[in-house]
Amino acid sequence: MTMIAPINKIIDHSVVDGPGNRTAIFFQGCNFNCSYCHNPETIQVCSQCGICVPACPSQALAMKEGKAEDKIEGKVVWNHAKCIGCDACIAACPHDSSPKVLFLTPEEVAARVAENRPFIRGVTCSGGECTLYPQFLTRLFTLTKEMGLENLLDSNGSYDYLADPALLAVTDGVMLDIKAFDEAAHRALTGCGNAPVLENAVGLARIGKLPEVRTVVVPGVLPNAETVRGVCELLAPYLAIAPIRYKLIRYRPLGVRAEFSGWPTPATELMEELREIVLSYGFADAVIVH
Repeated sequence: MTMIAPINKIIDHSVVDGPGNRTAIFFQGCNFNCSYCHNPETIQVCSQCGICVPACPSQALAMKEGKAEDKIEGKVVWNHAKCIGCDACIAACPHDSSPKVLFLTPEEVAARVAENRPFIRGVTCSGGECTLYPQFLTRLFTLTKEMGLENLLDSNGSYDYLADPALLAVTDGVMLDIKAFDEAAHRALTGCGNAPVLENAVGLARIGKLPEVRTVVVPGVLPNAETVRGVCELLAPYLAIAPIRYKLIRYRPLGVRAEFSGWPTPATELMEELREIVLSYGFADAVIVH
């Protein structure tokens, strides 16, 4: 059976998805439902409802009749050659999804990466949540490793990486989101608990495969200082094994769902205070993302 995964987009050259110039692959689908998600159209895989089709001004979308074995009445087909990138389909979608998804094999994605190979340091798989497709990742990273590239995962931390030695063997590191240290706050924000996230953070740090952790800062909504201190206390004992960058991300309402667009953006003073907390625990690399 052919292995495929839904790919939302591929950025051939990115300098914000890990160190150096990289090809970033964004998978469709996520098992978290973060209130502040900046690309909520990647949360769900298309349900084939067709609401987006008449919203497309360039007729890049159409409904194709499905077969009985597909168990759907029809299938939304995206013609990327006609697409003008206006995202009217995404605005019309009531399901936090996008019809602009390609179902590709690891070999097809690797072929795209190979075209960029002379100019990139590595590959980053993100999402959505890329670890919903672990076998796909293992095959893709095996191919990109053969190209001499560095492989990173950008993940919400819900997957048990250490229980998947095949994937871990071809993964150079996991850039991990730690959205809240308090379990109740994490559950309120994402709809899921954070015990696997914290366990994974420690497990990856112990083997030197946690190059970066990230926390989005939202004043008055999340326990920001508590999260930063908790993460630092958890991970500081492992800094001698390998350095860990702590990236503090200033919340911005760009791209978020309307009901969360009124959340406040943190002041520079708060971001600097949090950065000082990180540095006080011995982290040599604390970065504020504006």
